[in-house]
Amino acid sequence: MEPSILERVQSHVRDFAHSADASLFTRGYGSILADACGRQYIDFSSAAGALNYGHDNPLLMQMLRRRLQDDSSATCPSRAMKRFCEAMDGYLLKPRGWEYEVHYTGTTAAASVEAALRIAKQATGRKSVVSFTRCDAFRASSSTAVVWAANTGVGDTVFMPYDGSFGPDVDTMAYLERQLESCRKPEEKPAAVVVETVLGEGGINVLSWRWLRDLEALCRRHGMLLIMDETIVGCGRTGRFFSFEASGVQADMIAMSRSLSGFGLPVSVLLSRPDLPAARYQALAAHRRAGLALLTAEHVLEAYWADDSFAVHVRRKERLVRDWLENLVQGYSHLGLGVRGRGLIQGLVTPGPRGMATDMASAALANGLVTLTTGAHDEVLKIQPALTIEEDLLVQGLEILDRAVTRVLENRS
Repeated sequence: MEPSILERVQSHVRDFAHSADASLFTRGYGSILADACGRQYIDFSSAAGALNYGHDNPLLMQMLRRRLQDDSSATCPSRAMKRFCEAMDGYLLKPRGWEYEVHYTGTTAAASVEAALRIAKQATGRKSVVSFTRCDAFRASSSTAVVWAANTGVGDTVFMPYDGSFGPDVDTMAYLERQLESCRKPEEKPAAVVVETVLGEGGINVLSWRWLRDLEALCRRHGMLLIMDETIVGCGRTGRFFSFEASGVQADMIAMSRSLSGFGLPVSVLLSRPDLPAARYQALAAHRRAGLALLTAEHVLEAYWADDSFAVHVRRKERLVRDWLENLVQGYSHLGLGVRGRGLIQGLVTPGPRGMATDMASAALANGLVTLTTGAHDEVLKIQPALTIEEDLLVQGLEILDRAVTRVLENRS
C-alpha cells in the first residue's frame, strides 16, 4: 500500500499517538495508556468505543482465567454461543419482557446490519432500505411530487435526514412520510429503516425519544421493519445497555458489535423477532476466535449487566461530564460553543471548520489526555471515556480538558 493511502486512512488514535513523546502507546490498563517512554495518559477515547470497559479489564480477565481453568473447552464456539444466548436472555431480554432470537453474524458491525437487511427484504419482499444522515445536501420540501427514487442513495439504501437536520423547527419525520406517500405501490416502499440513537461518527448528533417513537409508528403504518443499529452506541455507552430502551420503542431487529466482547475481540450478533424469517448467517466454525469473543461477551453481561447498579453508576458519570462541559461552554458563551451527547459519549461542539477541536485535542494530548474529534469538519471534540473509569480519574481528565480548551480559546481570542 502506498504511503499516501496510509496517510489518508489512518485513524485519529494513531495520529494522536504519533504526536506524543513516543511514537506509539505500548500498554493500556483500565483508563490509562502508556507510551514506550513510560509516560501515562488518561484515555477518553476507549479505542473509538471498542473498549467500553477499559483496557485489560482485571475483573473480566479474572473471570476468563477462572473459566478456562475449570473448563478447557469453554471456548468451543457452539458451547460459547449457547451460554452467551442464555446470558443475554437471562440478564437482558427477560427482565425487559423482550422476545428475540440471538444470531451470530460474524466479526464486524457491517455483518450484523447486513444480516438484518437481508431478513427485512425477505420478510417484506421489498428492495430498498432507509438510513439516516445529517448530510447538508438535503433540503426540506413541502411537495409530495418528489419521487422516492430521486433521493440520494447508494445501491438499495436511501438516505434521509436525521432528527434535527434542518433545525428544531423542521419536522424531518413529516419529510420522510411525504416521500413514502409518493410511492404508487406498497412494494416501492422500503423494507426497513436503520437508525442509531446517537450518530457517534457524524458529530455526536442525538435523536429525541419523541422522534424515535414517531419513526416506529411510521414503520408500522407503512409496513417497514425497524432496525436499531447498536453497533457503536450500544452495550451501555448511553447509560443503559440498549441505547434506545428508555424510549419505549420495540425494535424488530437489533444489530450489536463493537464493545460486545469487552476486550475488543471482533464479534457481532443480531437480535431478531422470533416470527421473522431465518437468514443465512456466518458459521461459527469459520472464525477461530469466535468462541473466545462470545465467552468474554458472556462475562461482560454477568459482571456488569446482571442488574441495574452498573447503569446507575454510568448515568452518574454522565451527569458529571455533562455539567462540566456545560459550565465550560457558559464561560465562553460569546464563542458559540455547544454540548451534545447522551451517556458517556459527549461532544464539545466548536463553531465551523476552523480547526478548534483539533487544536483542543492536541493540547489535551500534550498534557496527558487522549481524546478524538468527529464531525464533517472535525469540529466536535469527543469525550468517550470507559464506562468503568474511576470518578477521581474522570475528574482529573476533565481538569486537563478544561485547561486545554481554555488555552486554545484564549489563544484564538
